[in-house]
Parts: sequence; structure tokens; C-alpha cells
Amino acid sequence: MENKYLLILFYSAGGSVRNIAHSIAEGAENEGVEIKIRTVPKVSAVTEQTEELIPEKGEIYCTKDDLINCSGLAIGSPTRFGSMASPLKYFLDSTGDLWASNTLEGKPGIAFTSTGSMHGGQEVTLFNLITYMLHHGMIIHGSPYSIKELSSSTAGGTPYGPSHVESFNDSNKLTPDEHTIAMETGIRLAKLIKKLNA
Repeated sequence: MENKYLLILFYSAGGSVRNIAHSIAEGAENEGVEIKIRTVPKVSAVTEQTEELIPEKGEIYCTKDDLINCSGLAIGSPTRFGSMASPLKYFLDSTGDLWASNTLEGKPGIAFTSTGSMHGGQEVTLFNLITYMLHHGMIIHGSPYSIKELSSSTAGGTPYGPSHVESFNDSNKLTPDEHTIAMETGIRLAKLIKKLNA
């Protein structure tokens, strides 16, 4: 898989989605798949640039080249009233040229999210992210019930993708079940990437 990697693209306001991203990365790396973890800048309410081109700390910002050259994609966002956060949507909305050229078609993808409370719109947000990938012709991969923690989790975790419920432990720290679901989903995605690129 020369120059191929799993791109984990996310926006995280409080750290929960970032923690899921790194748990997915942990699982995929255990399968020997190269990882690139990327984020997006905040959206300014004014028209001038307010963010530096390279963030002072944390993950670097995603580019279209990161999308073009990936062999799989994991997209994550916190839930904002049942939808993805605007900084991530702003970036994804700029990929119409990749859609027009079928650049992401046939690549596997997963979605992940976090909410402040139980029933806070996780599934709708995951479907927002999945819909984006479907429009690009991607192969959607979820978190099946063969991941046993999906049936035992009392916090986050859905068959549509890994998730976290912040109010469960009043923290952005994932519960053991949430971590395992994210990690196992990363393993499954990595295995699919390897099969598709064999």
C-alpha cells in the first residue's frame, strides 16, 4: 500500500471526538495500516483569516490532497443540534471538485461522533457524515454487533459508528466500552482497506 493510508478527519471542540479519532487510529495501527490524523480550523464569523495556516498544537489541518491520496476515510464531528459541526461541514462543502471527479469512489469510510447528553442526536449526525460519503460513492462501514461492547455499552456506541456520551461520565474521556468500540471499528476498517488494496 505504497503512499496509502487511513485518513482520520475530525473536528473536536472539547476533546471527545479527538479521543475517538485516536482510538480508531490505535485499532488501525494494530493492523499495520498507516494513519494520518487531520482536523479542520474553526470557522470565523468575519471574513478575514483568524486562524493560522498551521495550528500551534494538536493535529494539522486537512488538505484536499490528504483526501485524494487516502485509501480509507474516518470522519468525525461533535453533534450540533442533530448535525455535524459547521467547521467540518465548511471543509467538506469545499470538496465538490473531488465529487465531480469521483476521487473518493470505492474507498471505505466510517463516521463517528459525540454528544453532550444521551439521545442528543448522535445517529442523525452519523447519517449526515455517512450521507456525505455516499454522495462520493464510498463504501460505508459501521460498527456491527459482533463487537460485543456494542451490546453492553450504557454510554456511547452505535451500529452506525463509534460515539461518546459526555454526560455519562461528565468527561471527554471515553468509557472502556466506547474506547473498545472505536478501536475495534478501526481494526475492521483497516482490514477492509488491506483487502481492497491487496
